[in-house]
Amino acid sequence: MKTIFRPKLIDTLKNYTKAQFYKDAIAGMIVGIVALPLAIAFAIASGVSPEKGLFTAIIAGFIVSAMGGSRVQIGGPTGAFIVVVYGIVEKFGVNGLVIATFIAGILLIIMGLARLGNVIKFIPYPLIVGFTTGIAVIIFSSQIKDFFGLKMANVPADFISKWLAYGQHFNLVNFYSLGIGALTLLIIFYGRGLPIRCRAH
Repeated sequence: MKTIFRPKLIDTLKNYTKAQFYKDAIAGMIVGIVALPLAIAFAIASGVSPEKGLFTAIIAGFIVSAMGGSRVQIGGPTGAFIVVVYGIVEKFGVNGLVIATFIAGILLIIMGLARLGNVIKFIPYPLIVGFTTGIAVIIFSSQIKDFFGLKMANVPADFISKWLAYGQHFNLVNFYSLGIGALTLLIIFYGRGLPIRCRAH
């Protein structure tokens, strides 16, 4: 009988050594340094509190690594879900997000059992690029409020309504936030010219 699901962790632990543990610990710390702040940022951009993103990244990271099918598999937050999560939270709240997450998990399990992962090869490349670009534009628009330090109670989820709301509050720009944001952009754009030893690896 063919095994439907067998976590790679079961086979990996049989011959696990201290040297492998040391390497995995270093890799885990590096991933954590990148993923945890990213999870906090994504949580804020998604309209929930920072600790929710932190808890989600930690718990999901352990589950993905423990139940995954590869010994080098890691799990972390992705910016593509910001748009979806923000829309759900804005309309249905955190409780609605929890329900949607459970439904999505059930659908993923069903698709996995049905071996539907190969269907991705039939999706055209331009469609993937267009989807990714659209997500990037929406994420960019969601950061305008914090970049300019606009004092807005609620930001509409709809793209056009969001920019109309920004236009109504641009007289409330916080120049400290704007300065920090501009400095960050300069570091990102011109940091490539720094000597290699000064760059992050």
